[in-house]
Amino acid sequence: MAERIDKVSGIARLELTAEEKKKFEKDLDDILNSFRKLSKIDTAKTEPTFQPVEVKNVMRKDIVEESLSRKEALANAKNKEENCFRGPRAI
Repeated sequence: MAERIDKVSGIARLELTAEEKKKFEKDLDDILNSFRKLSKIDTAKTEPTFQPVEVKNVMRKDIVEESLSRKEALANAKNKEENCFRGPRAI
């Protein structure tokens, strides 16, 4: 297991202390054991999917509603200029 930790930390360009390696050894072992349990599950009758929950487009009606006036919108703005919001300069 120590070799795996060294390999993964090397790929990630991490310099781990001996204490960190020991901790990650246990964490990695727990993760691999979880995958071993998952691999024992019979999925022959399960269809592959990319989304566990159905993805659907949710649209609402485009209804014109009353909104804030310019004065109300700018009331709490710290940076404003000539009735507009003023943001940082973009390069």
